[in-house]
Amino acid sequence: MRTPRVPDGLTQGGGLTQGSGTRATGGIGESTLRPDGGLKVTGEFAYASDLWHEDMLWGHTLRSPHAHARILSLDVGEALATPGVYAVLTHDDLPAATRYGLEIQDTPVLADGVVRHHGEPVALVAADHPETARRAAAKIRVVYEELPVVTDEASAVGPDAPLLHPDRTDDHAPHVPHPNIVHRQPVVRGDVAAAKARAAVVVTGEYTMGMQDQAFLGPESGLAVPAEDGGVDLYIATQWLHADLRQIAPVLGLPEDKVRMTLSGVGGAFGGREDLSMQAHACLLALRTGRPVKMVYNRFESFFGHVHRHPARLYYEHGADADGKLLYVRCRIVLDGGAYASSSPAVVGNAASLSIGPYECPNVDAEAVALYTNNPPCGAMRGFGAVQACFAYEAQMDRLAAELGLDPVEFRRRNAMSQGSVMPTGQVVDSPAPVAELLRRVQAMPMPPERQWETAGGGPDLRALPGGVANTTHGEGVVRGVGYAVGIKNVGFSEGFDDYSTARVRLENAGGEAVATVHTAMAEVGQGGITVHAQIARTELGVSRVTIHPADTRVGSAGSTSASRQTYVTGGAVRHACETVRARVLELGRAKFGTHHPAWVTAELLLEGGKIVTDGGEVLAGLADVLDGEEPVEAEVEWRHRPTEPFDLRTGQGRGHVQYSFAAHRAVVEVDIELGLVKVVELACAQDVGKALNPLSVAGQIHGGSTQGLGLAVMEEIAVDPVTAKVRNPSFTDYLIPTILDTPAIPLDVLELADTHAPYGLRGVGEAPTLSSTPAVVAAVRQATGLPLNRVPIRPEHLTGT
Repeated sequence: MRTPRVPDGLTQGGGLTQGSGTRATGGIGESTLRPDGGLKVTGEFAYASDLWHEDMLWGHTLRSPHAHARILSLDVGEALATPGVYAVLTHDDLPAATRYGLEIQDTPVLADGVVRHHGEPVALVAADHPETARRAAAKIRVVYEELPVVTDEASAVGPDAPLLHPDRTDDHAPHVPHPNIVHRQPVVRGDVAAAKARAAVVVTGEYTMGMQDQAFLGPESGLAVPAEDGGVDLYIATQWLHADLRQIAPVLGLPEDKVRMTLSGVGGAFGGREDLSMQAHACLLALRTGRPVKMVYNRFESFFGHVHRHPARLYYEHGADADGKLLYVRCRIVLDGGAYASSSPAVVGNAASLSIGPYECPNVDAEAVALYTNNPPCGAMRGFGAVQACFAYEAQMDRLAAELGLDPVEFRRRNAMSQGSVMPTGQVVDSPAPVAELLRRVQAMPMPPERQWETAGGGPDLRALPGGVANTTHGEGVVRGVGYAVGIKNVGFSEGFDDYSTARVRLENAGGEAVATVHTAMAEVGQGGITVHAQIARTELGVSRVTIHPADTRVGSAGSTSASRQTYVTGGAVRHACETVRARVLELGRAKFGTHHPAWVTAELLLEGGKIVTDGGEVLAGLADVLDGEEPVEAEVEWRHRPTEPFDLRTGQGRGHVQYSFAAHRAVVEVDIELGLVKVVELACAQDVGKALNPLSVAGQIHGGSTQGLGLAVMEEIAVDPVTAKVRNPSFTDYLIPTILDTPAIPLDVLELADTHAPYGLRGVGEAPTLSSTPAVVAAVRQATGLPLNRVPIRPEHLTGT
């Protein structure tokens, strides 16, 4: 097998060894520093785009300029004749399966005679230089016949709607009222009509959310190397190695054991790497040419190369009694899934089941649907269906509070769920749900000072004003607003999915010291999982040195790095594997030294500080002595959380989720109401994390999620032409994300209320702050301006009316 080179001194594929050659410290509950942190700060970390092979070719993708068109002809002759070109592939050249998909196999590897979205892959080129590959791709002659474009619900399900997937055969199809609906999930509980008759206050609202991009900084990239056994080795930046493998192998016509995958350095993900991008393409070119093939998307291509957050239209009606108690919620959530299914069915399940938020309400009539359109494909992004719902239900809660004359936080606290509450799906919340306490805590945080832009010298500090250093205002027309929001997010995969992870742990004597090695297929995408795995091994095995093996498919699946699940599920697998190793080491110690001291039999034994000790602290033996002369003690285990079950397709009832997480935000904004500019001054957050395995990493996750939610509130949107369905802004010049100048102070109040069903009592952290940050910012802007603001992101014209 030929392997790629990476810069000297770095572990291939971004895999990292922590504690190798040095004494590492830090177990569960400590803010252990990340082993990859210094490398990333100094620019020495090996990302997938850094991979290199001496005789590699470069791959490039020809993409459709149309959102919906029939391919009448495709001529590759001129491209293939270009000097330096080794292969040109189209749909007709595919050796085996021609479609793939996470849940529904509806995505063509290359366009199958019809293109269904702007930027769909049509052909592939492999050449000896990236510029040669790009020039050759431009020489491919494609004749298109443009077809009617489906862009919204009216054009998707109307009587004259073109069927985008007329041959769909997936299991969801019988349960949807129209073939252009990917999936539909109702949730029905109680009697909404009777409750409405008793309501003292009823509010209705229609809300819109634009399409958000994950905006990871490391573009899609990978290197495919053909192997002597007829297989291929793929080094790739991804979120889920084994899901990629499951989809790629049929496309290549190879058994899975002939497709070996190794995780390369990942520059962010947030859901955008859960689907395939160039994985199959690079492998197809490598196998066709017999040469390694590297593919790296530029930023323009990256906007077409991955799925985005579903844009949504949400219709809500809430009723409450005169005392401020919710009586009913009726809602409909319409998600635009774009051209292909991706993970839309699961996003629909989340949106429907979490549609009323972290509140008790006895009567619910909710429905969520995802549509097929000719807009860009949408799928997983941080928050996964719950973000869209939270924006709408939190706006409704503010409106109800105003109608009742109640403080918005007090109104939420009166309706807050708690442990023992029943979800609209009938599931009992059987772990802490401190919604009211989170709201109390975030409201109690000190407020930032007024008029922070004023300086001692009298002139304004432009950095603290709306518009910033653009010098658009010196404080005239600037009004402050404060807003609150709270959200609920599920943790882990749901609806009966077999959500498990695999971990292999080895303990051995290395140079007179006990050293642990942890091997999983977990994709480290920046969340800090490798740090936590080392902390678990130190805690459970009592060692200082822990090596983290690079993630690959030579060990069983770890599932996806998404759904806030990796610390819970793969962390649980590492812990269980460590426990198995520990038990075997104690058996080995008893066999070697058990006759020397009765405590070997009578006492509870622990591994601490490289030694076997009694629960009273008496040292019985050193781990290195027990392991001396022995084969390494190794265990590979699969670990699962409690099972879930599918939601009933008619009523939405069922124990669909394994765990819930909660976060509350208070946003303080300053708005120039004349210019329509917004400055987020502070975005305070209170969140329950169950157990902070690494407090510093927890803070980083909350800060990051809050900032992404801020971006959705005031600036981030992929602009899709409503007539042509073409993307207008595929670049970081025109797609704006928060910079350090836009990111406010984010004070935290972190609770640790253990979930007894989870390893160490932990609760998934990464997604919950992305939910409530967006509606909190919008609520604050509403208070400052008095405007309804039912759409995000908020644009200047929404504030000025121009």
